[in-house]
Amino acid sequence: MYFILLFLSIALLLLPLITVQSSKTETIDFRVGVILDLSSTDSPVGRIGMSCLSMAHSDFYSVHRDYKTRVFLHVRDSNHSVVDAAAAALNLIQDVKVNAIIGPQKSTQVNFVMDLGDRAQVPIISFSATSPSLVPQTPYFIRTAQSDANQVQAIASTVEAFRWSQVVIIYEDTELGNGIMPYLSNALQDVNARVSYRSVFPKSVTDDFIMKELYKMMTMQTRVFVVHMSQSLGIRLFLKAKEIGMMSEGYVWIVTSGLTDLFNLVGFDVVEAMQGVLGVKPLIPNSKDLQSFAARWIRFFLLETNREIKPAETSIFGLWAYDTFWALAMAAERVGNSCINAMENGANAEYPGGLFALGKSETGHKLLQELLATSFRGVAGEFNLVNGQLEQTPYQIVNVVGKDEREVGTWTPSRGISKRSFRSIIWPGDSTVAPKGWEFPVSGKKLRIGVPQNLVLTISSK
Repeated sequence: MYFILLFLSIALLLLPLITVQSSKTETIDFRVGVILDLSSTDSPVGRIGMSCLSMAHSDFYSVHRDYKTRVFLHVRDSNHSVVDAAAAALNLIQDVKVNAIIGPQKSTQVNFVMDLGDRAQVPIISFSATSPSLVPQTPYFIRTAQSDANQVQAIASTVEAFRWSQVVIIYEDTELGNGIMPYLSNALQDVNARVSYRSVFPKSVTDDFIMKELYKMMTMQTRVFVVHMSQSLGIRLFLKAKEIGMMSEGYVWIVTSGLTDLFNLVGFDVVEAMQGVLGVKPLIPNSKDLQSFAARWIRFFLLETNREIKPAETSIFGLWAYDTFWALAMAAERVGNSCINAMENGANAEYPGGLFALGKSETGHKLLQELLATSFRGVAGEFNLVNGQLEQTPYQIVNVVGKDEREVGTWTPSRGISKRSFRSIIWPGDSTVAPKGWEFPVSGKKLRIGVPQNLVLTISSK
């Protein structure tokens, strides 16, 4: 009995120490919403992003085992819908009471969701919404990606290098397409290249419309086309262009970074149709971390999708998603204990009732400041936010040849690019001669020149 009483007494004395030690090792749940388009195979960015976020979570906490915060991802599928993205954001802010939201995927979805984040003071962080019109609109929106405006100088410098004086722009009538147009038009104007025609594709475009537009462009003199589209629409465009003979010698096709990035994930028929295409995309510096991540991600991609297509490299959107998680996890750790009870109870004073009674996050402002101050070297290169978005980087100019894309030039903000900087390019039609950028229309009226008969006789007699 004596020993039992002694044991209980010692246990009671040690209990406070045990409790304190337990509280020190207890982790803090940091709730983060994720809103991506996950259900469609036509747009793989959401599924790629989600796989990279999952890998980042595993990698980050295997390195930072001593961190007292743990990010928990609450995933929602936005189903390619602005309404579904908004509904998901409301659920995550009102019911889950998240500290931040990664996503949504598309610029049109972000346009609405960023306003909700601003009202609730919950940071909205997108690694894939690239429309220049999104920043700066609200202080609580952060873009961990390159704005589409950053690539227009690389495109214009390429046009200038080959002295093409006229350009046709082909884009879709969405936030993605319209957002870049003022920047691209101004950049081309600065290098004395005239936009001779703008081909605007509706969001729900038919094959007949695509064919009519392509035939119309065949009748024009201009043979330089800049394409800014989503992957699903871009695929349809190039398959039809190949079908009617617009991927032959004399044509120039330049695609923007979103379409260039996903080249490795398209079918062989699309690869064949895009032979000779030039594309621009952010230059990702090589590193051991990038090589390790790329090898693991490609294995993951093949297992997850069970596809025959093996990507030659990882998607830039996937790299940005991976670095986004690391940045957010580091910022969460610096915010610390204030992560608990992140959302004030009660309605927003500006919207006292109804659907948009969001409340305000108690941690949002501090988390926002920590995110904006976060800087590190990630798998995509230097992670550094300037004015709420990823700092501009150099761009690669790549050429689709065979089954691969190969770098033929590099554009930098300080030095640009000249024709001497380009390596050998294989143009459409397997040509090695740079197209002049214009041709006489294939179905235009013939130019007839009349010569008086007596003039012909006079010249002949001489």
